[in-house]
Amino acid sequence: MRSVKRFLRMLDWKASGKWTVLSVLVGVIAGLGGILFQIAGQIVVSNTLAPMAGYVPPEAKGEHATIEAHPAESFSPWMIVAVMTAGGLASGWLVYTFAPEAEGHGTDAAIDAFHNKRGVIRWHIPIVKTLASAITLGTGGSGGREGPIAQIGASFGSYLATALNLTARDRRILLAAGMGAGVGSIFRAPLAGALFAAEILYSDSDFEAEVFIPAATASIIGYSVFTMWLPEEIRYVPLFGKPETPFIAGGPEILIPYAVLALLLVLVGALYIKVFYGVHKLFAKLPLPKMVRPAIGAGLAGTLGVGLFFAMGKNPHALAVLSTGYGVLQEALTHPGSVGISMLLTVAMIKILTTSLTISSGGSGGVFGPSMVIGGCVGAAVGLAFQSVWPSAVPRPEAFGIVGMAGFFAGCAHAPFSTIIMVSEMTGGYGLLLPTMWVSTLTFLMGRPWKLYVKQVPSRLESPAHRGDFLVDVLEGIRVEDVYNRDDDHTLVPESATLDDIVHMLAETRQHYFPVVDANQKLIGIFSADDVRTYLYDETLWKLANARDVMNGNVVAVTPEDDLNTAMRCFTSIAIDELPVVDSHDRGRLLGTLRHKETIAAYNRRLMEFKRAAAEHQ
Repeated sequence: MRSVKRFLRMLDWKASGKWTVLSVLVGVIAGLGGILFQIAGQIVVSNTLAPMAGYVPPEAKGEHATIEAHPAESFSPWMIVAVMTAGGLASGWLVYTFAPEAEGHGTDAAIDAFHNKRGVIRWHIPIVKTLASAITLGTGGSGGREGPIAQIGASFGSYLATALNLTARDRRILLAAGMGAGVGSIFRAPLAGALFAAEILYSDSDFEAEVFIPAATASIIGYSVFTMWLPEEIRYVPLFGKPETPFIAGGPEILIPYAVLALLLVLVGALYIKVFYGVHKLFAKLPLPKMVRPAIGAGLAGTLGVGLFFAMGKNPHALAVLSTGYGVLQEALTHPGSVGISMLLTVAMIKILTTSLTISSGGSGGVFGPSMVIGGCVGAAVGLAFQSVWPSAVPRPEAFGIVGMAGFFAGCAHAPFSTIIMVSEMTGGYGLLLPTMWVSTLTFLMGRPWKLYVKQVPSRLESPAHRGDFLVDVLEGIRVEDVYNRDDDHTLVPESATLDDIVHMLAETRQHYFPVVDANQKLIGIFSADDVRTYLYDETLWKLANARDVMNGNVVAVTPEDDLNTAMRCFTSIAIDELPVVDSHDRGRLLGTLRHKETIAAYNRRLMEFKRAAAEHQ
């Protein structure tokens, strides 16, 4: 780390050299993290589901198994439930023992750290998240891989910035870059990963522009590192493979069935979000230890999946409601007719329940992957339905599966741009760009009342990362002793002063706030002219009431050693315009007062100094 610091000091920090070096480091870790997570998940499958239940969840065409699983000769469906329950218990123990923040889906935690925690993520969280998610998904839990991978990259970006003593702004940028690198590598979509990092932070159509270049660099490196691990024959194949023939969007009439698809995706998306967080509230009310809840959720999800398997005539596609579900999604994107409309819709609906039970109970995994399965299955079912009634307009229903996959996530996560690009990268072309833009735009507009990532804020204006950080950084560098008023003419009111004395005193001074002192001249309270006005219309009280009756005894004061950020918080918390300044060793001794307008003036002066220094440096 010392070598990195020396090297970075040699760079021109005004140029992109700093961000190139840092983003490359983040991308390397994100790519390696993706590889390790994939291997960890495969190890869990090969030692649990495969030998115990005789089941290996089917994967997407572009996946690669380093650790080959050898399933038992006999398939035991109900053993899946036992394995999932044990996996949920192990995951819950791991998370709630070492890092409770790692519960649920990791992307929301990274978003929260960006906005509310100055980009800080504890270093051990991605380790716990990786192991817990590998156990959850490897034992059959319904979830996605992108959450853990995104959190690995985000956490390393946060750690790197902290180790190099970078600012909170730089730490947030590296956090977002790591998040984008994780998504870009795991989905083989580097450009989409960069856009995702800049777009996913906000629920309205806002964009974190300063994140994009570092995130693009990190995503490219992460993608390159991750694909180096893959065999050469699938190294540059999209996650779900390339279509045999290029997709053709069709004429203007094709927008009609795609508009219907968008409406259905919004309805299913609203249901998904409602169920997901509804289940979370139910589990939060359970009078059981938190580490036990993921086991209950996983067991219920497994029971639901195995029950569906038997209800659908032992159709293997029914088990897609467990694990990632990429196997049935792969089939829906290539030969949806072999799955059928009823099975596609059933998988989509039950996947909502199994994902909610797995993740909302406290299990560890992402929600992006299940969103793709749900949206892809609904889209393919709609494509098959329209093909049966309008074959000339819908010659390839699998196109609806791909567009549905993007449109569903665009509406749920409020991230239309990154999902549009992701579809193009996943299909290896732009043949579906028009319908993808159309559906993603519609779902984004119609789905605004609901959001999958609750830690998103509407825009940069509402983000604490932009609303106050620069102000805080400036104010923290100025002390109260540099600004406050030491005027000895400040009127002090004895606690024994009658209300009649106070009223006549108000007529002779322009002072607004009046400190109240005892016989030893120690500060015991404060009142304002407004506090006295409430007594003006009852002259009978003027001789009876005194300063102690009028004052507020809970004095909020600052010391000369406090910074102006502390003072600003005091101004805001009690809504006053003037604070008493007291001795740090004897808080009863009044030294002067600090006015709100003086604090703002000091901030403006320091800000102008920074701007002049920046202009001279340029």
